[in-house]
Amino acid sequence: MAVRHPVSGSFGQYASRYLCPLAGFVTGWTYVFEMAIVAIADVTAFSIYMGFWFPPVDRWIWILAIICLLAALNLLSVKVFGELEFWFSLIKVVAIIAMIVGGAAIIVFGFQAGGSTVAPGLGNLVEHGGFFPFGFDGLLASFAVVMFAFGGIETLGITAGEASDPRRLSPRR
Repeated sequence: MAVRHPVSGSFGQYASRYLCPLAGFVTGWTYVFEMAIVAIADVTAFSIYMGFWFPPVDRWIWILAIICLLAALNLLSVKVFGELEFWFSLIKVVAIIAMIVGGAAIIVFGFQAGGSTVAPGLGNLVEHGGFFPFGFDGLLASFAVVMFAFGGIETLGITAGEASDPRRLSPRR
């Protein structure tokens, strides 16, 4: 849809066009609330992590610091902002790959935390009650975390609507 009908605010516009105006309205405002909640959750998580490393510093100071830093980054030129986004994304991808490699090493070589009685391995997937030891509700509850983790992918649709030539640029991304 982003390639065929590129428009700003694309997913809200698509909901209005293909479902009804109310669906577009609800979709747009749901996105606003989601971004507000994600922003609050992110700065809170940042302050909690920094609190582990620097316990004497109040958490509100970390929240204020990250908000000021993000505001400053957004006030920079688009070129600088894009370059920073590239490097931050690269750090994220490298960290994910390192975690996958580390997890595979733990399973293959059987590394164990000090004092732990449970050996790591693939057997843990089916032992101790299998995939759903406490029922299917746990899986359903995990979807909230998964949705939160993938929040932001919709910005590709917004970007496509603002691209100079979305038919050429969007399929490459």
